Amino acid sequence: MFKHILYIFFFFVTCATIAQEEPEKTKQINIVYGANFTKDEERFPGASIFSEDGRQVQFEHEGADLWCDIAIHYLKENKLRAIGNIRLQQGDSVVLTSGKIDYDGKTKLAKAWEDVLLKNSQMTLRTDTLYFDRNKQESYYQDFGTVIDSSNTLTSQIGRYFMELKKYQFLDSVHIQNPKYTLDSEQLDYYTGTDNAYMYGASTITGDTYKIYCERGFYDTKVESGYGIKNTRIDYNNRIIEGDSVYFDKASEFASATNNITVTDTVNNGIIRAHYAEVYKAKDSVFATKRAVSISLVEQDSLYMHGDTLMVTGKPENRIIRAFRNAKFYKTDMSGKCDSIHSAQNTGITQLIREPILWNGVNQMTGDSIHLISNLKTEKLDSLKVLNNAFIVSLDSISNEGYNQAKGKDLFGQFEENELRIIDLVKNTEVIYYMYDDDDALIGINKTICSAIRITMANNDIEDLTFFTNPDGDIFPDKDLPKESRKLKGFIWRGDERILTKDDIFDEDDNNIELVTIQGINNPIDIDAEEEDRNKNAGDPVNKIPLPPSPIPSDPNDDASKPKARPRVEKVKAN
Repeated sequence: MFKHILYIFFFFVTCATIAQEEPEKTKQINIVYGANFTKDEERFPGASIFSEDGRQVQFEHEGADLWCDIAIHYLKENKLRAIGNIRLQQGDSVVLTSGKIDYDGKTKLAKAWEDVLLKNSQMTLRTDTLYFDRNKQESYYQDFGTVIDSSNTLTSQIGRYFMELKKYQFLDSVHIQNPKYTLDSEQLDYYTGTDNAYMYGASTITGDTYKIYCERGFYDTKVESGYGIKNTRIDYNNRIIEGDSVYFDKASEFASATNNITVTDTVNNGIIRAHYAEVYKAKDSVFATKRAVSISLVEQDSLYMHGDTLMVTGKPENRIIRAFRNAKFYKTDMSGKCDSIHSAQNTGITQLIREPILWNGVNQMTGDSIHLISNLKTEKLDSLKVLNNAFIVSLDSISNEGYNQAKGKDLFGQFEENELRIIDLVKNTEVIYYMYDDDDALIGINKTICSAIRITMANNDIEDLTFFTNPDGDIFPDKDLPKESRKLKGFIWRGDERILTKDDIFDEDDNNIELVTIQGINNPIDIDAEEEDRNKNAGDPVNKIPLPPSPIPSDPNDDASKPKARPRVEKVKAN
């Protein structure tokens, strides 16, 4: 008896185990309300045909209900074709309407066509043909579709909707229309819950006061804020911002850029290059650092200005450029360095502040401060001021040993056609000058003290000296003037610091900056793999979004709405 009971026990355990291991059977499509029933074996062999009788035909399958005017039901294959005024409802949130639909109960794949409309609480999707995968909770189209949510109207040639993620993936001719902006893209992922868009491929956003182009980026369509991380450009007010990564926020009127940046001033034709920059639209200002340089046009020559930090502020007509800490500038015939530079558009004055040094050709000028003044009408260099402790030095170009020197309290220079022609030194002036005959033989060394000196220049070299008010000095033969007497008090030669090219404005630290790593877009897809896949399948929309075969064989006449024969008519309702 005990053995018999034990046998029965193991029998049920074994059966239960086998039952658990067997795959779950596909559930049949259930008829909820069949209304009128017919058969047409010639056209639809093996199918049951149901038609409405004032009340629509209704079917149910695993949580989804379908209503239609006419249904062709293949019981054995577990497939259904619905025709006329179709409504497919999944739970309380998703409703699909169309003219026709094919549904496979085994794969839970549906194909709907003829004025298809898919709706949930957050959006509506309209297209001609829509494929719906209930297993994956995805729907997709490849013949143009329109999506409307609370903020935007989105259109594309190809689209896929991931219902659980509340995400759309649009391909080919993507367009977003909003009262405040438009967005066009090759590919765009859009989340209906947040109204966030992720762009892949050439994309352009055009707003009232800005235009953004990028080939990979993010955009919050609610607040008009986002960033691009590939070939990004923003046309913003009177500036164009380009960089490896560019961020933009309309509300705060702010943009920033990181790595390999170019900010172009479209009004004054100026350019700023750096590896980090911020643009403030309301203040019409730019802040730049990390190998920052400002490039502007002066007399058909480019002027390069560098500092650890650059700031450009003010409207175009009142624009001010500031270079802070370790400031330098270079143009073909002039260069300089100091602690900081201040250049004002409305006055035409550029100030070199704190320990400034200026090289005009081979001439080295120093003083407590140096001002370069431009003509406001012609925008050409007009004059030069070296204030307090003015000192000008140049290496004797013939002997390459001695130094021509002049000093005074202040120095005033005059430019003609962008070339320094006249230099006036005033108050307690002194000069040491090497004099040569026409055969470049040394005549002597002129050493003079007076109240003022005028130096006439030609081709950035001394052409003539004029002494004013009781000059006291002499021309000494080379052998009669000791070496220690050939330098004026305060003499410092800084020729090894002279900036000879535009690249010399950068120090070793500037040239060895390690650029920050630009982070990718925080998105749950492998964008690089997808881009590679798109390139492989270029021009093949079916491979871009794989589509299932139609679950029902097509009828060339497709005239099921008018059955040829009605062998019998019955009322069929749910069991």
